[in-house]
Amino acid sequence: MKKAKDILNINNIARAVVALAIIMVFVAIILVFTRNNGVGSDSSDDGYRSIVVVSSGDTLSKLLTEQGFSNAQVLEIAKVLKSDADITSLRADSDKIEFVRSEEDAPVSKVVIVPSPWRQIEVTCNAEGQWQCQTIDIKPDTRVVYRQGEILDGDSFYLAGARAGIPDGILAEVYDLLAFEMDFERDVRAGQKFSVLFEENYANGEKIDNGRVLAIQFEALRGNVKMYRFKKADGKTGYYDENGNGAIKSLKRTPINNARVTSSFSTRRKHPVLGYTRAHKGVDFRASTGTPIPSAGAGRVVARGYNSGHGNYIKIRHNASYETLYAHMSRFAKGVVVGTTVKQGQTIGYVGSTGLSTGPHLHYEIIKDGKHVNPMTVKLPAISNLDKKDKERFQEYRKVLDDGIGHLSKNPDWFIQL
Repeated sequence: MKKAKDILNINNIARAVVALAIIMVFVAIILVFTRNNGVGSDSSDDGYRSIVVVSSGDTLSKLLTEQGFSNAQVLEIAKVLKSDADITSLRADSDKIEFVRSEEDAPVSKVVIVPSPWRQIEVTCNAEGQWQCQTIDIKPDTRVVYRQGEILDGDSFYLAGARAGIPDGILAEVYDLLAFEMDFERDVRAGQKFSVLFEENYANGEKIDNGRVLAIQFEALRGNVKMYRFKKADGKTGYYDENGNGAIKSLKRTPINNARVTSSFSTRRKHPVLGYTRAHKGVDFRASTGTPIPSAGAGRVVARGYNSGHGNYIKIRHNASYETLYAHMSRFAKGVVVGTTVKQGQTIGYVGSTGLSTGPHLHYEIIKDGKHVNPMTVKLPAISNLDKKDKERFQEYRKVLDDGIGHLSKNPDWFIQL
């Protein structure tokens, strides 16, 4: 923890940036020298190296044969790669193969296959002449970045997030996390600000992909929502509010992401089909026919069938207090029957318009202790909270993240490493 705090020190960051700039200058000089001297392969202390990028039509057999391997050696290497590294084929324009020799005209002594930036397979020949392989995991250069945005008039959260420079995958994860606390149909208004602290993974100075979401803040109508990612002493990871209380609830308010609410929970609503007023015991979400319906929480299917009102429906019991119901499905997910245990987010069926329905939508109900409650306002239980010792560790870690957010908010082009 002390190391993380040192890294976040403003003077240390400044020195690191200067040092990085100096290193980059030296690297640039070396690259220019190399290019000007026409070097196509690398000769190092380990031997002579040549790198081949797999092209369309290339096979392992073809590439090895071109490097002087016999058919028997090709078969042996292919067998070792399949059994020890689970590699059976090569991907064009993605995988790379490096061939290592003691000298330029010597036989290949090592084959290095790079199927991803974070993994490489080394194939070598032992003293008995047998080929063997070793898998090496490569640790990414993980950089923590900060993006902040604001909802403008006519914006959706996705549009505002994209404008703020938040990648699609990170936005989807943030949306999924905030859906435990917010109703995106009603809680998003112009002027609201939000921010996300997340990881970017680099290899050789090039960004490869995005990592984890570390912190979220959203100025919601019901109050400022904050979530921090934290690993407990038992190794389990979760998201917690600024006080260390579980931010992930056992049920989601909106099972289908980005779906518009077309009818709210009400004790008195004129039924669109029957024509008279009666209670609407759930919330309706508009979605096209066939849209997957995820379970709002982990639980067990206690009812699945058809009736004239709900059409195709499923009811799930989550614990001694909570049940959820999903109605008007076009069909059920394969294998989801009464008695099936489902995970939170698992697809249980697909949107339709069966039963008393005027169009495709999901009718969603939450039943607490036998009584229907409003999914948009009911206080939902957290999956887990932190114990005293973990909470103390969390508060220290949260301060580190908050310090980082403070620096990055003033310097949006910077990154930190934890």
